Amino acid sequence: MLRSDFHYELPPELIAQAPLEERRASRLLVLDGVTGATEDRHFGDLPQLLRAGDLLVFNDTRVLPARVLGRKPTGGRVELLLERLLGPRSALVHLQASHKPLPGSYVELPGGTRARVGARRAELTEIELDRDVVPFLEAYGQTPLPPYITRTADATDRERYQTVFARAPGAVAAPTAGLHFDSAMLDGLAARGVERTFLTLHVGAGTFAPVRTQRVEDHELHAEWLEVGPETCAAVERCRARGGRVVAVGTTSVRALETAARGGKVTPVSGDSRLYIYPGFEFRVVDAMVTNFHLPESSLLMLVCAFAGREQTLAAYCHAVAQRYRFFSYGDAMLVTPKART
Repeated sequence: MLRSDFHYELPPELIAQAPLEERRASRLLVLDGVTGATEDRHFGDLPQLLRAGDLLVFNDTRVLPARVLGRKPTGGRVELLLERLLGPRSALVHLQASHKPLPGSYVELPGGTRARVGARRAELTEIELDRDVVPFLEAYGQTPLPPYITRTADATDRERYQTVFARAPGAVAAPTAGLHFDSAMLDGLAARGVERTFLTLHVGAGTFAPVRTQRVEDHELHAEWLEVGPETCAAVERCRARGGRVVAVGTTSVRALETAARGGKVTPVSGDSRLYIYPGFEFRVVDAMVTNFHLPESSLLMLVCAFAGREQTLAAYCHAVAQRYRFFSYGDAMLVTPKART
């Protein structure tokens, strides 16, 4: 397969630059992976499209205000963007400067904080702060909006680029399918007999990295830390036993669940995952997914194509463009069911 096999044309004005006033106000494109049929709905209709006994699986990662500006001792400007936490005071970051500081040197950060520059790991750099990283970022960091959002982050993004159930700090990008859910919708789903469970996958900035190889199979996906606990595994087993569907909310939940099932059955797992899902992948857990629209030729679009079929998915995207859906992180959503099993 070639990267160009996953291309579609997207007018730039369809890229959502800000969230809607209400989380559930987004549109919802329903895609039947078997037939390729699509239906235009609203996200508020989701409870009607699920069944009692279904299980929603959410990613409860919490987005950190992961972008921070600093200075080298010489006065040169430095920008740090967190990729992942390594320890209470250490992190792996994207470091941008006119001349990158050498390992062993220091960077001056807001609040009198200093960061010691450590070893480089390809495009990333290890740093160690003289205080704990998470409270420092909460005090001085900026919300790391995706590169296709061209405006500067503001106070609104602190709340809206975060799910209402976010719990575990560590992500630098939101699990965006979860942004559409508010507390009232979660209560309504529970009242209809739709159960829910949580896992954690800390989304890294690498989620926006393009597929750089021509052959899809040659691409190496970035690692992300995840945890699927025993209570989530038990919830999946109960869902299976009662004949319900496992509905993953977001591609991150898909990746985490399928990582946990690499041995054939969902079992607890904690650590890094480099699971790369593209057409030909055999899904073991997920029966349906809620997802936002993804960039052309991206690994996330390839995941959706693997689940619902490339032709069906790209046709649905063309329909979404024609119907002026809003795309990407602050955009509209899809409810996708799988293609026919072979």
